Amino acid sequence: MAKKVGVLLSGCGVFDGAEIHESVITLLALDRAGVEIVCMAPNMEQYHVINHLTQEVMDEKRNVLVESARIARGEIKDLKDVQASDLDALIIPGGFGAAKNLSDFAVKGPDVTINPEVQRILQEMISLGKPIGALCIAPATLTKALSDRNPEVTIGNDQATANAIETMGGKHRVCKVDMICVDQKNKIVTTPAYMLGPGIKDVASGIELLVEKVVEMA
Repeated sequence: MAKKVGVLLSGCGVFDGAEIHESVITLLALDRAGVEIVCMAPNMEQYHVINHLTQEVMDEKRNVLVESARIARGEIKDLKDVQASDLDALIIPGGFGAAKNLSDFAVKGPDVTINPEVQRILQEMISLGKPIGALCIAPATLTKALSDRNPEVTIGNDQATANAIETMGGKHRVCKVDMICVDQKNKIVTTPAYMLGPGIKDVASGIELLVEKVVEMA
């Protein structure tokens, strides 16, 4: 039986959704590892929509699940219909969607609130001892959701974000883009990805290591 690994998406596009390069590299690495991939996203309105050409806010509304379906080629589930018992592991790509849609960390920092379905799936995964991977800014949302577990994570070396993670009950580890931070106790694996970059080949090196580790722990 192939292992089932969930990929929790947060829209489509770095400035208002899931980071596309990070998401695709994750999906490619999982497929190469021979696992069954289960894409999912919350069925909710995006925090806002950004024009990725000008980086200006647009006067329109989009749905996180509908936008995420672009990356998943339509093969995606509403997060509320996924239980941790359906999965062997879960990975959350970065992009501002992880801090605007899965939570409001981008707006509120350490006073963040987590989307209830995101909170539920993360708590379920951790209570069943199943591994979780998080890329880029996603570890900030993860830390708040699992603050009672004092997770050890990395977002690279951004001091303000690292301080926020510590304030929320996490332990931050400085990490290079081609490295991963492994919290053995909680089975949490994180990598900086585009928090450091600079290019797609650089972020791929860390993401591939993360996927390998998460699949191994599953």
